[in-house]
Amino acid sequence: MRSVEPTEKSFSTVGSLDVVGLGFLGIGQITPESLSCIRQADKLFYLGSDALGREWLRGQNASLESLYDAYSAGKNRLESYEEMIQRMLAPVRAGERACVAFYGHPGVFVFPSHEAIARARREGHSATMYPAISAEDCLFADLEIDPTDFGCASYEATDFLVRPRRVDTSAALILWQAGGIGVTTYENGLEWNPEGVRLLTERLMQLYGDAHEVVVYEAAVIPVCDPVIIRVCVEQLPSVRVSVYSTLYVPPLIVRDPIRQDDLLRLGQGNFT
Repeated sequence: MRSVEPTEKSFSTVGSLDVVGLGFLGIGQITPESLSCIRQADKLFYLGSDALGREWLRGQNASLESLYDAYSAGKNRLESYEEMIQRMLAPVRAGERACVAFYGHPGVFVFPSHEAIARARREGHSATMYPAISAEDCLFADLEIDPTDFGCASYEATDFLVRPRRVDTSAALILWQAGGIGVTTYENGLEWNPEGVRLLTERLMQLYGDAHEVVVYEAAVIPVCDPVIIRVCVEQLPSVRVSVYSTLYVPPLIVRDPIRQDDLLRLGQGNFT
């Protein structure tokens, strides 16, 4: 999403911004590196709806402030993101060390993190993003998939649907936020656009046929819960629960391009499958 650029200002006091991720399973996947940032921050922010995770963070750093209240039903998400960014940067501009903790990976489908880092650096502050476990990492583990077996393409579901992509059906396909196709506002509930799911189904049927099996996936968010794994034929996709948190995994059609023998010989390989 495109940001609305604020008026450039100069700040004489240098602050810093650390952007970290908590992974999933509450705080069970947080790294020691990210935990150190959380504990050392002068001001800690959190974006997530997990009450247990929020209270755990408060125990690590009493300055905790949730950013979740920037969302409200019907409010354009760009407006919510701008509010979050300004709140995150306020202590940085005051010369403090701020840390923002997002669930999952802080750089995967987290527009405010990238924008806040870019603005902080433009204003002369230091800003760092730290790696974390994403929903895709959890998907590979829970579905026991090696993305290098056939190759793997990954798209935001709306972007995939509205652009004329050339899809390689011999590789795996991952579509993020399948339940929120075409929605620019924050909505109550989890199934934001069933009609969008139906349009996506039509596109996938054109590419893969009616009977190709796909997986609706959601990573487990607390240790006592299992991940959501729903296996259905493409044509049945609109009949199952596809939420804004759902990632859609489309296995490859087992039709692979033939090996280019000339290139294979140049690599010194006599046989390759």
